[in-house]
Amino acid sequence: MALIKEIVQEALTIGYLSVVAEDQLRSQLQSNYDSEDLDAWIILQRAIAAGDVKLESRRKKASPSPKAKDTSSSIKLAYQMAAELAYAAAVALTMTKNTKDQPSLGA
Repeated sequence: MALIKEIVQEALTIGYLSVVAEDQLRSQLQSNYDSEDLDAWIILQRAIAAGDVKLESRRKKASPSPKAKDTSSSIKLAYQMAAELAYAAAVALTMTKNTKDQPSLGA
């Protein structure tokens, strides 16, 4: 299985994070990682929030209706991105701390 840093580097290079790569990241973050991996994951989250990296949708995409308004699809996209960011934050907050090689914040 690829290291977190490798998965993040690929996503940053191609500007896209697949569901498979996202699942690999989640698995790695639940098992073993070091401070460099955690830094890479944070950089990836910032790139996703900035729109530099796109996430593959976990649900089947329906073909848009020709009558659909750009405004409504922009609002839907904004809600989807907000939900994905909230999920990423929740995952980060519930992760067990890896005490080995973990940087100290403010100490």
